Amino acid sequence: MQEIPAILVLENGSVYRGTAFGHAGEATGEVVFNTSLTGYQEILTDPSYAGQMVVMTYPLIGNYGITPNDDESKKIWASALIVRESSNIYSNYESTRSLDETLKEAGVMGLAGIDTRKLVREIRQKGAMRAVISTAGDDVEALKAQAAAIPEMTGLDLVQRVTTGESYTVDNPEANYHVVAFDYGIKTNILRQLKAEGCKVTVVTAKTTADEVLALNPDGVFLSNGPGDPFAVTYAIDTIRELAARNSKLPIFGICLGHQLLSLAFGAKTYKLKFGHHGANHPVKNLLDSRIEITSQNHGFAVEMETLPEALELTHKNLYDLTVEGVRHRELPCFSVQYHPEAAPGPHDSHYLFKEFTELMERSKN
Repeated sequence: MQEIPAILVLENGSVYRGTAFGHAGEATGEVVFNTSLTGYQEILTDPSYAGQMVVMTYPLIGNYGITPNDDESKKIWASALIVRESSNIYSNYESTRSLDETLKEAGVMGLAGIDTRKLVREIRQKGAMRAVISTAGDDVEALKAQAAAIPEMTGLDLVQRVTTGESYTVDNPEANYHVVAFDYGIKTNILRQLKAEGCKVTVVTAKTTADEVLALNPDGVFLSNGPGDPFAVTYAIDTIRELAARNSKLPIFGICLGHQLLSLAFGAKTYKLKFGHHGANHPVKNLLDSRIEITSQNHGFAVEMETLPEALELTHKNLYDLTVEGVRHRELPCFSVQYHPEAAPGPHDSHYLFKEFTELMERSKN
């Protein structure tokens, strides 16, 4: 198979030359790196990566193929995948196709053969940057200018791009609780976890109003993960604030973007991290019981510690950079975490949070 030369140009003018796999053409987005050893399929189909090109720090990607049941949504949301080596051979008893075939069908570019260690180091030192990958041209200055013209992630509302077009229900004949889940970019494994804990889930659009949620008579409300700048998602912040004000007994559980939106609704502020947290090996300390959880994370923004209002108690802290990883309201049954307790393929240290959510709903019902 003939290799197709491809070039990656960052907004600062840095150039990386390699070969294309998947779709050949052009891709744009913010470059971020992920330190996970496995899970490239879940990463690609995670709506939180909308508008981003993902660099995998693990050098060999694609060796176990693609398994339909492992998709986190109905499409690939990452704008490109950047790897050291893309495996042409895959082996997994459940896999049905190669990574290359999947990217081709989705029209998503892959870039291989570059020094990903050097690229990751540059991102760590200088921060996440906008970039262009191209097989069509070699004009570095033109590609640099094109990268600089890509909208910055700060101030960008990407939730409207990824949210469901209409509400739907994940039924559960053995359900004890009815959860209304806001889809800001919800992942399939979140719905599996909620169902496993005895929940029927009504998934609603990001702009669903408080009136519409309360009319569904939920036992609890779930705030999902999602892409972009939380501060730009003003309609969600207003709705969360209104729900908490109108029904003080309604349990609310948020993760990732949902955590940021919940914090903003109660008066905290958020900011953009230098290069974000993306990986499956982040140690987090649970301040309530002093346990350490190894967590999966994917976010470019965080809640500003110094702005946490008196009403919110800090419950979890990142041990890498001491950023906010979890909060709970001191009076209302509302809590959230920055990381992904549903993490697929893992780790599974934080599954207990879904049980805490159902326990809150049980207490509220009684």
